[in-house]
Amino acid sequence: MGAVENPVDNKEYRIPGEAKEILKSLASKWEDVADASSLQVIPLKGAMTNEVFQIKWPTKTENVSHKVLVRIYGEGVEVFFDRENEIHTFEFISKQGQGPRLLGRFSNGRIEEFIHARTLSASDLRDPDMSALIAAKMKEFHGLEMPGPKNISLWDRLRNWLKTAKRLCTPEEAKPFRLDSIEEEISLLEKELSGDRSIGFCHNDLQYGNIMIDEKTRVITIIDYEYASYNPIAFDIANHFCEMTADYHTDTPHILDYSKYPGLDERQRFLRVYLSSSGGQPSDNEVEQLLENVEKYKLASHLFWGLWGIISEHVNEIDFDYMEYARQRFEQYWLRKPALLGSVGTAPDVVSADD
Repeated sequence: MGAVENPVDNKEYRIPGEAKEILKSLASKWEDVADASSLQVIPLKGAMTNEVFQIKWPTKTENVSHKVLVRIYGEGVEVFFDRENEIHTFEFISKQGQGPRLLGRFSNGRIEEFIHARTLSASDLRDPDMSALIAAKMKEFHGLEMPGPKNISLWDRLRNWLKTAKRLCTPEEAKPFRLDSIEEEISLLEKELSGDRSIGFCHNDLQYGNIMIDEKTRVITIIDYEYASYNPIAFDIANHFCEMTADYHTDTPHILDYSKYPGLDERQRFLRVYLSSSGGQPSDNEVEQLLENVEKYKLASHLFWGLWGIISEHVNEIDFDYMEYARQRFEQYWLRKPALLGSVGTAPDVVSADD
């Protein structure tokens, strides 16, 4: 997940020696860098899968500095995605001019081009003009022709994560989440949404920290592709809507506020821009059908990130209350399911904080 600058003391000791050598080699090619070994390390807040650092070098020109970004992979997060696939995705998207360039790799991370643009904030997602830019960019992203098979990953990924969550959890931890019933829920959703044929290359984690904007050109850049894969486009949009309930830069970044979920008018406006951004105006029926699918895929998003939270609690050292985050996502699943799927399937009692 995304990150913003955290102005604290220099953290050079956090950068592996292998990475420092690459950084020194990069900086030595820039004639205006005063000392290639003199690097400033600034941790970037808000990342929940990796540790992310901005690297700066002083230059011979006053008030000018060179910057790159170092990403140190989180411990154990390979259970969520294939790192080599993610690197291939990163390189391909970079070649399409869609994101930062890859500048170097080391054993547990990589060095990326630093994009001179602003990372969005939680409030940006609710701004109508910004939301329209995001909708158009998402449509463009979904149209990327990635090499390889175009198979939907969502359902297999959910089942694999469920197995991992069950393996890592103690019975006491698993019980409040009703993990024994989730396999049935995944199958139910897959069947309910089997008629959806609108597939694209999806980001699958389009929260505000993974979206940047150049304030001068108003160009949007989508970053961080760990979870990217072919999926139903409605899942990606649903996930983006769910992210409007989060603010990862508060004192309680794990707390979600579902009163901030976009209202009907906001959702319809987003979908109209999305559908019209490649030319032509969508019919009311097209908007309503996509909206219906998006709302149902919202349930899949809750299971996706609920399982992610449970697993992360066991494999990730980043300071974040993953289990409480997971509890909220599962709670929303059971709360919203009756209205979205009617009487399909049976629901256990809603997960509560007291369970």
